[in-house]
Amino acid sequence: MIRMILASCMLFSASAMAAGTLADSADAVCPILLGSAMPDVAMQTIDGKPTTLKQQVDGQPAILVFYRGGWCPYCNMQLSDLRLIAAETEALGYRLIAISPDLPGELGKTMTKDKLDYTLLSDSKADAMRAFGIGFRVDDATIEKYKGYGIDLEKASGENHHALPVPSVFIVDAAGVLQFSYVHPDYKVRVPGTVIMAAAKAIADRKHQVKPAR
Repeated sequence: MIRMILASCMLFSASAMAAGTLADSADAVCPILLGSAMPDVAMQTIDGKPTTLKQQVDGQPAILVFYRGGWCPYCNMQLSDLRLIAAETEALGYRLIAISPDLPGELGKTMTKDKLDYTLLSDSKADAMRAFGIGFRVDDATIEKYKGYGIDLEKASGENHHALPVPSVFIVDAAGVLQFSYVHPDYKVRVPGTVIMAAAKAIADRKHQVKPAR
C-alpha cells in the first residue's frame, strides 16, 4: 500500500529519458522500474578507494539514498533525518547507503558536520545516477545562479558533467531486486525517514512470509 501511494506521487515528463543517460531536466528523468536488478556501478568510498555498489551492499538488503551534495541544505536535513532510523534499519539487516556526486573529500566534510553513522559513497562520475535513471544535466543559467551562491558543482564533483541526481530512495532486497522507490523532481520534497522505515519493514515482513515451493 505504501509503495502504491508513493508511486502516485512521482512526477515524470512524457518525454522521459532512457535509463543510462542524463536527462535534460529533473522533470524528464525515468527511474528504473520496480523488479529491476540493482545496477552495479563503480564508485568511491569516503576514503577515496575504488569500490562498486555491489561490493558495498554485500548481499544484504539495502536502502540507497541519492542526494545532491553536502552544499544542499535540504539534503543535509534529509541526511540528519536518516540518522534517526539508521540503528533500526541495521537491526532489520539493511545497509543504509547515501550516494552523491560529491568527491570523497566533500563526503568527509558532510560526515563530520552532520555526525553521520552510516555509509556515504561518491558517484562523482555520475555513473550510478545514470544507471538508476535519475540523473540530469543542470542548465547553464542554473550553474551561474549556483555560483552566485558560492556553489561550484565542478569543484564538488571534480567533473564537468554538471550532473545531479533527482533526490531518490531505492530499497533492494538481498537478491538485489528493487522493491521500493521514491523519486521526486522537486529537490525540496523528501520522503520522511519514518516512511522509508515503514517500507523497509513491510518488505522484510513480506520476505519472511513467503513460503518455499513444495
